[in-house]
Amino acid sequence: MTIQLFHSPRYFADLGTHTMPIRKFGLVREAIEREGLPVRIDAPDAVTDEDLLRVHAEAYVRAVATGEPRALAESQKFPWSAALAESVRHTNGGCVAALRSALAEGVAGNLASGFHHSHRERGEGFCTFNGLVVAMERVRAERGGTLRALVLDMDLHFGNGTSYLLAERPWAHQLSIYGNFYKNNVAVRDVTLERADDTANCVSIAVPAGANGAQYLAALRGAFEAAIDRARPEVVLYQAGADPYREDPYSPLDLTHDDLRARDAYVFEVCAAKGIPVMWVLAGGYTPDVSKVVEVHVNTCRAAAAVFAR
Repeated sequence: MTIQLFHSPRYFADLGTHTMPIRKFGLVREAIEREGLPVRIDAPDAVTDEDLLRVHAEAYVRAVATGEPRALAESQKFPWSAALAESVRHTNGGCVAALRSALAEGVAGNLASGFHHSHRERGEGFCTFNGLVVAMERVRAERGGTLRALVLDMDLHFGNGTSYLLAERPWAHQLSIYGNFYKNNVAVRDVTLERADDTANCVSIAVPAGANGAQYLAALRGAFEAAIDRARPEVVLYQAGADPYREDPYSPLDLTHDDLRARDAYVFEVCAAKGIPVMWVLAGGYTPDVSKVVEVHVNTCRAAAAVFAR
């Protein structure tokens, strides 16, 4: 089989000189196509106001659309522009389309992030609208109000926005395995100083500084299947972070490309073995050499193809 992916040139918006390498979305697509991986790539529809308002406050949705008030429109730490306002609707649309395709075909991916720091009333940490929750709510509405889902967040940073939004959504669970805590738009690099509190439907595992691949994968293996047992999901939404990589300026972890590819392979193998559809998104990745970020993301696609495109 071929794996359905989503990407559009409209994912790009010129952020100027910025820590977030937004051009990586297109670079990942180019690398996947150059390699000839067994995928098909389509452009998604943009999300609508109705989609966004299921998750986000009207004042915030309006601010991102218009740029005013500017502080709210830029609360995710991006310079506002009309192009940015269009970009985030298309990247969120990719999350919706990928979730639908995963449920129909067993696997799909969106070549953009899940934007897991975004809250109801504001953005945070390079995340404007929370594409993971927007997608779940859209699909749930299409299915008559029913969906059971598990977010597996393997970004370097704790998925605080998703955890916040899921507090009112007991039908969805999250497992976040992270090396940086995140709150109030600030990362806490040392997870021994501060870490997330678990809730009824959001469990987190803080990975200590210096952890190697064996320790990181042990944390995942010990928790993912237990999270599946708790959540009993119809679908897994996998946030496949590139920023745990050892050369990332934010990462205190000692993880190689091989370690992160082994992480991805394990996630896809478990989902396939259990017959649980999985959609994945790209996340994080700030290594100055953007080719190394692209390699992490392409490896995720390679791992999915190795499991599902046999």
